[in-house]
Amino acid sequence: MSRRHAAGAESARGLLFTVLGEYVLPSGGAAWTSAFIDVLGRLGVGEKTTRQALMRTAADGWLTTERTGRRTVWHLTASAEKLLTEGTERIYHFTAAAAEWDGRWLLVLARAPETERQARHLLRTRLAWAGLGSPAPGVWIGTHIDRLPEVEGVLGQAGVLADTQIFVAEHRGGGPLQAMARQAWDLDGLENRYEAFIAEFTGGAARRDPLPRVIELVHAWRRFPWIDPALPPALLPGRWSGVRAAQLFSRLHAKWSADATAEWRRINDAGA
Repeated sequence: MSRRHAAGAESARGLLFTVLGEYVLPSGGAAWTSAFIDVLGRLGVGEKTTRQALMRTAADGWLTTERTGRRTVWHLTASAEKLLTEGTERIYHFTAAAAEWDGRWLLVLARAPETERQARHLLRTRLAWAGLGSPAPGVWIGTHIDRLPEVEGVLGQAGVLADTQIFVAEHRGGGPLQAMARQAWDLDGLENRYEAFIAEFTGGAARRDPLPRVIELVHAWRRFPWIDPALPPALLPGRWSGVRAAQLFSRLHAKWSADATAEWRRINDAGA
């Protein structure tokens, strides 16, 4: 993975956000430049690339800086704390399948004009993050009724809420629901991603250094809560690796995190 991480600034920035959420947020919201250089260096990211990632993240409003002599400490902004808190909550409570479902659907009829590319992109990405899939153009469905406020917020940001219809519906007949689920979501693609995650973190020689080991684990896992709608078992394929992958993540994180956190504190305290 280190060679991939060293490939460019975008990869380094993604790893930086993983470090911010996993270590900086729960430890007071501040860290020294030297700590970031150290930890990302263990993942194959060069010092120059790390500094560029920090500066870009600050320019986007997620970090502020404070000088102490010749050294710099980076602080999370309020927006970053909110983003990371919501993200970590979703990551660590995600099980890749709904524990319970009352059979009701959230049904949204929403389309943005072809000329509104930004609105269309926002609808496509943010509704997917809210767990909705699209079985047909302009039609969005999901099994998480409690996410209605989140969906309304997305529709409002896209400027289409006033022209949208939203329903809480029940299935009364027709074809199999599993077939519709496959039309709405790329379940085969998700299955392949989960299998790759399991293969990467099952067996083999583990890193001796706990810090990059946990960062790689969380970094590989953190996208799943945003791309997997967490469907109830009745809608999932008979062979589904999501739950097994979620259990593997939880088990390894619990096993490795204490040593990794202690190492992070050590290197960040050393920069003080």
